Amino acid sequence: MRFEFATATRIIFGPGTLSEIRPLAAGLGRHALVVTREHQESAAPLLALLNQAGVQYTVYAVEGEPTVSFALEGVRQARAAQCDLVIGFGGGSVIDTGKAISGLLTNPSDPFDYLEVIGRGQPLPNPAAPYIAIPTTAGTGAEVTRNAVLSSPEHRVKVSLRSPLMLPKVALVDPELTYQLPPDITAYTGLDALTQVIEPFVCNQPNPLTDAICREGIRRAARSLLRTYDNGKDTAAREDMAFCALSGGLALANARLGAVHGFAGPFGGTFDAPHGAVCAALLPHVMAANVAALAAREPDHSALRRYDEVAQLLTGDHSATAKDGVEWIAELCHLLNVPGLARYGLTGAGLDDLIDKSARASSMKGNPITLSPGELRDILIRAI
Repeated sequence: MRFEFATATRIIFGPGTLSEIRPLAAGLGRHALVVTREHQESAAPLLALLNQAGVQYTVYAVEGEPTVSFALEGVRQARAAQCDLVIGFGGGSVIDTGKAISGLLTNPSDPFDYLEVIGRGQPLPNPAAPYIAIPTTAGTGAEVTRNAVLSSPEHRVKVSLRSPLMLPKVALVDPELTYQLPPDITAYTGLDALTQVIEPFVCNQPNPLTDAICREGIRRAARSLLRTYDNGKDTAAREDMAFCALSGGLALANARLGAVHGFAGPFGGTFDAPHGAVCAALLPHVMAANVAALAAREPDHSALRRYDEVAQLLTGDHSATAKDGVEWIAELCHLLNVPGLARYGLTGAGLDDLIDKSARASSMKGNPITLSPGELRDILIRAI
């Protein structure tokens, strides 16, 4: 048995921990580029704390899914302001944008030298600028991953800028920052987080450390995701979901994902859709297809037993089977009012191109069993 485990230099988790940003930021730089959403009201407490710490800042506001051009404009602004620190404050899109900026800020060559798929995929030669990641949603776990997912509209695909040198210096996870999330974003980000503790657990390259993290993440999401949707002020449930999201980031960075994310990347590059909503629509159908394929072709595969364990963690029933887990997830998606992929523009006419791109996606290669083109098509049809 051999595995590696890499994560942010320091993880700080707990309600109220945003207040700890003062010494953290002051210890890493003098002028921060603060990457956040266009509506900056939620970032006001962070900016006030930076003022108290004597750290200058330049705000870079982004909207929508992160793109290569967003990242490059952020690098331009950071250099113009002579920033020596980057802080990402927002959801997964903001965190990834900030991470990409921190990596490109100290590596001034053509970014296509480093981008996967559409670029040359070369390693970053220099460490990224110090980066503090502060998530305000409980979804992607991007605060502890080594890659930034960026969309390239001209290529109609999402790709990664990836390097162990891009791991944040600090991941500051304060569940209080998620209290104001509306129900729909709570649902989509929460199901993304749940997906990211299920897929690494059943993937084709798990390890004992990520297994332990995934088990705890699944257990917490099972008891708390619906509670946060029904009552966003349930502080214990919000804390559980923030922990689940962190767990998913730790797991996917050190194991692999699967077909949900294999589809989600190409889908997000083709259609204007929130990543979490796409994962939410796909999760029950990918689980059902994987369980059926394993039972039919590899009934002795360890992943089938792992799906049984997922079901037991979700339901709290020690006799639950993989099929029970699929049904539990499908019912949860129904209760969370998850829409189908048709809402974002997918029709039968777009299936072939999406299947072709998804079959070649890196996340698809982590799926516990290779799914046939027909099985991939059936997943998408059911998810529409």
